[in-house]
Amino acid sequence: MKIGFLGLGIMGRPMALNLLQGGHELVVWARRAESMAPLAAAGAQTGSSPADVAGRVEVVISMVADAPDVAAVMLGERGVAAGARPGLVAVDMSTIAPAAAKDIAARLRDQGIAFVDAPVSGGEVGAIAGTLSIMAGGRAEAFAKAKPAFDCMGRNVVHVGDCGAGQVAKACNQIVTGMGVMAVAEALCFAQKAGADPARVREALLGGFAYSKILENHGQRMLDRNFLPGFKSWMHQKDLNIVMQSAHELGLMLPGAAATAQMFNAMVGSGLGEEDSIAVLKLLEKLSGQS
Repeated sequence: MKIGFLGLGIMGRPMALNLLQGGHELVVWARRAESMAPLAAAGAQTGSSPADVAGRVEVVISMVADAPDVAAVMLGERGVAAGARPGLVAVDMSTIAPAAAKDIAARLRDQGIAFVDAPVSGGEVGAIAGTLSIMAGGRAEAFAKAKPAFDCMGRNVVHVGDCGAGQVAKACNQIVTGMGVMAVAEALCFAQKAGADPARVREALLGGFAYSKILENHGQRMLDRNFLPGFKSWMHQKDLNIVMQSAHELGLMLPGAAATAQMFNAMVGSGLGEEDSIAVLKLLEKLSGQS
């Protein structure tokens, strides 16, 4: 299949490389020419704009920062809609609000373009390994057309429902992962303050009902003080803001998510926004007099 990829950042670049390695023809575009260079060296073609890319492919994928960026690449002056051929499927794999995904889907539908929202979980490690969890929303036929591309980038690919459903699933994911990171950081902080070896405490917890991937992977990184970003704190702040705004629109009480969102607000406000979300441990240590 001939696939377009728009946005070649920390996640987009390895995802696009996996499409090439899966045997697909690839046309890429990024705002900065230097971002396209590694893909071009690996065999991808480059486009001059999202519209140019859309006119040359069967499926076009965007992986950008937030809803305004998705709207710009899909519906802007030189966006996907301006160059789309009949039958094009547009896929967005960014994390945006469910309402924004539905709006973009409706506007593209009016121009004859099928849309799939397909946010991901797994971070940079999953993007590189091609083991992302992909949560898709859109019509069944559009999902089916994009599925070969998803299979190159992810291990767990689920068609959740109609447009917007993928973003609902991602919001749920961010509730669980955000609160999970907080829980592990609080547990290790508690162990340290109480005089127990946090590494031994984590080892004990891994064998019981407290086990989680977050405790296994992020817990070890906290112990190693490895705060290099796989998923930056400001990004988790943005995602939890989406959760809380959506909860407000639904009239839904989410006290745990609200408290976690406030912690990530504090992280960004205290200058930790560019560090990994697990650096919430640093904030807890500072507040409890451990740093």
